[in-house]
Amino acid sequence: MFTLRLVPAVLGTVLLWGMPGGTHAQALEAVPAQAAASAAASAFDGVVEAVRQTVVAAQVPGAVVELNARVGERVKAGQVLLRIDARAADQNAAASDAQVLAARASMDIASKDFERQKQLFQKNYISQAALERAESEFKSTQAQASAQLAQAGAARTQSGFYVVRAPFAGVVAEVPVSLGDMAMPGRPLVTLYDPAALRVTAAVPQSVASRMAAGVLPRVELPGLPRVAAWVTPSRMQMLPMVDAATHTVQLRADLPASVAGLPGVGPGMFARLWLPVPQAQAAAGASPAEATLSVLHKAIVRRAEMTGLYVLDPNGKPVLRQVRLGRVEGDRVEILSGLMVGEQVVSDPQSAARVR
Repeated sequence: MFTLRLVPAVLGTVLLWGMPGGTHAQALEAVPAQAAASAAASAFDGVVEAVRQTVVAAQVPGAVVELNARVGERVKAGQVLLRIDARAADQNAAASDAQVLAARASMDIASKDFERQKQLFQKNYISQAALERAESEFKSTQAQASAQLAQAGAARTQSGFYVVRAPFAGVVAEVPVSLGDMAMPGRPLVTLYDPAALRVTAAVPQSVASRMAAGVLPRVELPGLPRVAAWVTPSRMQMLPMVDAATHTVQLRADLPASVAGLPGVGPGMFARLWLPVPQAQAAAGASPAEATLSVLHKAIVRRAEMTGLYVLDPNGKPVLRQVRLGRVEGDRVEILSGLMVGEQVVSDPQSAARVR
């Protein structure tokens, strides 16, 4: 897409007569609209995403008895977000611990009995078969004790699932449960994201992605921020190798710098635009003057009630107020989406043009 600028290299000075109250001549400076292929860029709508975002779900059933997570709150890694009723799980864990103690007592008895049987066998008081039966009973009791110990460990581990903690430090984005709600395995409880690592993701046509300028980073526009911080240069760009078979687009990811990711109002779901640089030769070959986009200085814009316009010189050199549609703002210039043609003379001082009749 062409970006056309009003190049001040060719300045026309037009003498206009008929000033009210006299016949003094007034000079109006007009700037012709010319193409600036070096500023060619294409815009694609995108969305801000978190590089690290997770949905913490329930692993066990139970009622939510404590809720500490609040939307927008910053939490630390390991901080308790909520608790699920764990009374039944605690009782099961206590029962398993008791069974472990009983199994260990049985194993101690079996171990001592096996030692006595070995001593009797050495004195030829019992047969080899009796010794083997004692050894088998000892090993069976030992295995039962190990099984009870493992079962108790599983019960203690499961009881830990009733306390939901933050997996990493971040910001709570969503809490879809309330105090007293029933948590079921797989039900989302808290959505958490890391605010220090954000990116902008946009779907770009494959034809455009293939002719992007190599080694040049795109520009990110965040319309929801003030003009000073609305334009950002990403720290890294990544193009996914997978192409969508239905739309023939590829996903382009641009990582936002940490200084921008930490600004208030910047978060997942925010609308953004990716402005991709296009090589000059390809941009010039693909755009026509009718499709060209112009940009003018802010001071040339005229705003009257709900009308936005520019003073353009007609063939007789007289300024005529023409309504235009504005686009993006970049620096001290604003984009003109419609209402202006290439080569037309735009008056840079609208106040002087308004006094001419």
